[in-house]
Amino acid sequence: MSFALPSSRTLLALFLGLWLVGAAHAAVPNNRAEPAYAEEQTVLQAEQDTRAPEPGLASSSSGRVHIDRHYLGQYGAKEGTVIVQRGGNQWRTWRNGPFATAMGTILVVVLVAIFLFYRAVGPARVEAPETGRRITRFTSWERSVHWATAISFIVLAVTGLVIMFGKKFLLPLVGHDVFAAIAYVFKYLHNFAGPLFIVCSVLMFFTFLHRNFFRRIDWRWVRQGGGIVSHTHVPAGFFNAGEKAWFWLGVTLLGLVMSISGLVLDFVDFGQTRYVLQVANYLHIAGATFYIAAAMGHIYIGTWGTPGAYEAMRHGTVDESWAKAHHAVWYDEVQSGVAPGTFDDRLPPDQRPPTGNPPPRPAH
Repeated sequence: MSFALPSSRTLLALFLGLWLVGAAHAAVPNNRAEPAYAEEQTVLQAEQDTRAPEPGLASSSSGRVHIDRHYLGQYGAKEGTVIVQRGGNQWRTWRNGPFATAMGTILVVVLVAIFLFYRAVGPARVEAPETGRRITRFTSWERSVHWATAISFIVLAVTGLVIMFGKKFLLPLVGHDVFAAIAYVFKYLHNFAGPLFIVCSVLMFFTFLHRNFFRRIDWRWVRQGGGIVSHTHVPAGFFNAGEKAWFWLGVTLLGLVMSISGLVLDFVDFGQTRYVLQVANYLHIAGATFYIAAAMGHIYIGTWGTPGAYEAMRHGTVDESWAKAHHAVWYDEVQSGVAPGTFDDRLPPDQRPPTGNPPPRPAH
């Protein structure tokens, strides 16, 4: 197999991607400030300079509290007595600095890598012509659950990226008034789409769970890398090992991280302290980064990377040639009239090695 040299468009895309990585820092001005604001110093200095000091700011009897990092209830049932939380400035510095830079870097690198992979390797095509005979792959319920989850995720991804990077990229372009309106609308879209995404994710988990257990035949797919680079069609069941990995690591694991941290941030009237909210925000950003990155790979494989896969989720059926090429074991199950997963732990009848003594060789 030969690889084409990058074209000028490829190099331009790579250059722009690297430029965006450098510009991915989402902070506003003063983003490099150390976690010690003037108001903190003023409070501490006033406490030191007074001739008749009141009870210390770290004492609950003062009615005022100045704490260093977090609040865990040591000053009462509520956090309302806290004047300044140094951890808040630390959160702001990390959120707008290393976390934003890492998020922007990962997403841009993944996007550029997918583009370069497509140019170098190309899609996984079906050599055999279409037969015109269609096989049902997804029911209307399965497609509805999938698209509801996908649409709510896209809304969350777009609005979340604007919340994260809007001040850096949109504010200089559209001005404060327009950006304020955009941020206001996107914030509420994000907050309301979040619970919808959680409901859809739970429905999708239970809808596709029975087809996503790993079986022995999946390890053959893993050992051959799915045949993506070599353009070989490795036999697979209804879902191959890559799709199952997306289900467990993306939809399930990252979905849990996103959902739990998102609920903590979305519904703030259940006693969460600012420290808890800050930790939840770190987890939310990390989960969103890897979820969006993995989703970009999933979208690529389900569209340009595997022609015909989109039609399966759009219309629910695939041609027999497509099924035989990409999911040969599932195709054999359909032809045999057995339930999906029947052949996943053993070879189909026509692929079993012969048993017993070999037939006698003809005499010469």
